[in-house]
Amino acid sequence: MITKQDFPTINERSPDGQKNDGSKIRVLVVDDSMFVAKQIGQILTSEGYEIVATAADGKEGVDKYKELYPHVDLVTMDITMPRMDGITALEQIVAFDKDAKVVMISALGKEELVKKSLLTGAKNYIVKPLDRKKVLERISSSLK
Repeated sequence: MITKQDFPTINERSPDGQKNDGSKIRVLVVDDSMFVAKQIGQILTSEGYEIVATAADGKEGVDKYKELYPHVDLVTMDITMPRMDGITALEQIVAFDKDAKVVMISALGKEELVKKSLLTGAKNYIVKPLDRKKVLERISSSLK
């Protein structure tokens, strides 16, 4: 019987969601859509990222970021949410931690809001519907 030891170099790359020391990259997911939050969570955990918390709106996202700081490496932030939108939440997170890494998530047709969020301090953006490969590429490049 053929075992994994017979092919030691197959899939030998380390997962995207690991730091150089082998620990997991910790992500806070902020999205009012439970479906999108779950989808992001599944994509990221499949690559070794750790979802440390989720928040359903910008206000909750800011509160969770402050509560978990400095144990959050990255935030995914929906732009359009109730109570507090993603751009306002981004402004508050960046005011609290100028080195925060935030990736915005937006529906198609929200180019002006995406542009504003990038000028405010977002590291990158992802457009819905989510594409696994693009999500991983954008998040990975945001961490560099």
